[in-house]
Amino acid sequence: MTGEPDEPVLFAEAGSSWWPVLWGPLFAAVGVVLEAPTGPVNWLPWIVVAAVFGGGAAVWVSARRRVYLVRLTTGTLTQGREHVRVAEIAAVTDVGTPAGAKVLGGGWTVPRKTEAVPVRLTDGSVALAWARDDDGLRDALRRLVEPDPT
Repeated sequence: MTGEPDEPVLFAEAGSSWWPVLWGPLFAAVGVVLEAPTGPVNWLPWIVVAAVFGGGAAVWVSARRRVYLVRLTTGTLTQGREHVRVAEIAAVTDVGTPAGAKVLGGGWTVPRKTEAVPVRLTDGSVALAWARDDDGLRDALRRLVEPDPT
C-alpha cells in the first residue's frame, strides 16, 4: 500500500542524505596525506579503512532513509515503514495529543529532531505523524484532508 507511482508527492523528507558515506574515504585520504611525508604509504590498510568506514556508513544511511522517511502523496502518508491511506485521516486541525497516542512508523516516541503532528483518524483515535518540518507536513495534510471553507 505504498500508493500509485503516478501520484504526485506533496511533501517529502528523506531520512538522511548520502554524504556520511564519504566519511571513511575522507578519513583514509587524510591518513595517506599525513603518512606520506614519513616514508612509503601503506596503501592496503588505508583502502581497507576507507572501505570499512564507508561501507558501515552506507548501511547506516540506507537504514535511516527507510526508517525516517516521510512522504505524503494524494493517497498515502508514509512514515518510516508504515503507510496510512489519506482517506483514513479525518482531521489535522485542533487535534490534541492524548497520552499514549500511537506514533506512526512503529516507534515508541517521535524520532529525535522531529516534531509531532497529531492527526485524528476516521476510527476516532489520534495518531502522531512526525517530520522535521512539522508545519510543512501539517499544511500539506490540511490541504488534503480538510476542505477549504471558501
